[in-house]
Amino acid sequence: MSWSLELTAPARPQIENLLRNRILKGEIPPGTALSEAEMARRFSVSRQPVREAFLKLSEDGLLEIRPQRGTFVRKINKAAVMDARFVREAIEASIVRELAERSDPGLIVRLRVLVAAQEALSADRPDDFMKLDEEFHWTLADAGGRLYGWKVIEDVKLQMDRVRYLTLRSFPMDKLICQHRSIVDAIQRTSPDEAESEMRQHLRLILDDLPSIEARHPDFFTSSA
Repeated sequence: MSWSLELTAPARPQIENLLRNRILKGEIPPGTALSEAEMARRFSVSRQPVREAFLKLSEDGLLEIRPQRGTFVRKINKAAVMDARFVREAIEASIVRELAERSDPGLIVRLRVLVAAQEALSADRPDDFMKLDEEFHWTLADAGGRLYGWKVIEDVKLQMDRVRYLTLRSFPMDKLICQHRSIVDAIQRTSPDEAESEMRQHLRLILDDLPSIEARHPDFFTSSA
């Protein structure tokens, strides 16, 4: 695990991003204690940027700062996962509905290129698929002029992303690609009802998978706030 920073860039956002990515991927599991002093030593910085990074990650729901006791990686909150999924579905269903009301040939081409790139990935590259999946959904938001909506989604979906990383080795890539293709087809046919329905089904997949994911990784989850 690399702890090196780019010397020409500010330390705090780099520390924040490095820790966030490792928590999301489960490389730093729930319950792990993080020390300001130890992190400062590892990153070769003062404690101030580490403290600021800890505070931001605490606001994001990834760390818990306990006064006089320490800082710990939070468990995945199931209620937060469900809330994030609800918000994401509401926003993205509206986005694809609007896009399907005025199908744009250029957008269809871009989306099909992304789906083709997903299809070209081998099953042992789920991490790369997640990046392409993010790009697919971002492209929809961008085309609809709803990047603020995408920012809202990014702010609330961290717990969802933690769940997704737990499923990397059993990631249903074929099913997700099929759903992406169906969304594009509906937009191309200028079928708002179908596009909205396909997106809602796509984002509800986690509802079916969450119980089994929790059963396989019970130490990662909590139902409490």
